[in-house]
Amino acid sequence: MKLNNNLGDQQIRTVIEAHPRIGEILAKYDIGCVTCGVGICLLKDVVSIHALGDEAEQKIEQEINAYLDGQ
Repeated sequence: MKLNNNLGDQQIRTVIEAHPRIGEILAKYDIGCVTCGVGICLLKDVVSIHALGDEAEQKIEQEINAYLDGQ
């Protein structure tokens, strides 16, 4: 997963605090990181851990990058 600004290498809690919209995108794919109390997983790992398949991962990557480009 290649995300703009190396966001994939940041902890999910940090990413969602800075970009709440990314939490909404993940929730749309039943990835509930917004409610996680720990939040130390890297964003790129969070998506792959859920084993949604290549197509879904690609859609998530595209949506997140489109959001980041549109800021």
